[in-house]
Amino acid sequence: MNEQFQQLGVNWLAQLLTLQGLSATVTAAMVEDEVSSSCWLTIDEAQLSPQQIEVLLGEEGRVLDALQYLANTTLNLGRSPDEQHAYTVDLAGYRAKRLEELKVLAEQAAEQARTTGQEYELTALSSAERRQVHQLLKAYDGLETFSRGKEPDRRLVVRPVEA
Repeated sequence: MNEQFQQLGVNWLAQLLTLQGLSATVTAAMVEDEVSSSCWLTIDEAQLSPQQIEVLLGEEGRVLDALQYLANTTLNLGRSPDEQHAYTVDLAGYRAKRLEELKVLAEQAAEQARTTGQEYELTALSSAERRQVHQLLKAYDGLETFSRGKEPDRRLVVRPVEA
């Protein structure tokens, strides 16, 4: 992703925060991990109060997820699929901490499915988190994943591949 798209993301998120009455610096960096490659838009928490950080994160990261959804939808609007870019919005290291939690959940789900030979459902994951866990579980041989149900009760299912 070139710097133009990174700057576009920084400007968009900084303007959104300003419109919310918040003064915070936003930086951009390309991040590649075992799950994906995206432009991380990081909100500098140094200029925010603990209460403002809590509001921007929201319960279980829901507000941060909503900001990320808006960023991806708005910044990719009208672009062809090959021109679209993934944006991840982070604050106070939330995304890295949550990824570590998701790795543990994925490992536990894989172990449970293998041990019992039965389906194992993961609940209470956002759509972005389900996508991350799907990607994490691709590394486990002999297992398959899919989503079941409708929002807000959509679940990720892990099960052994039928022989």
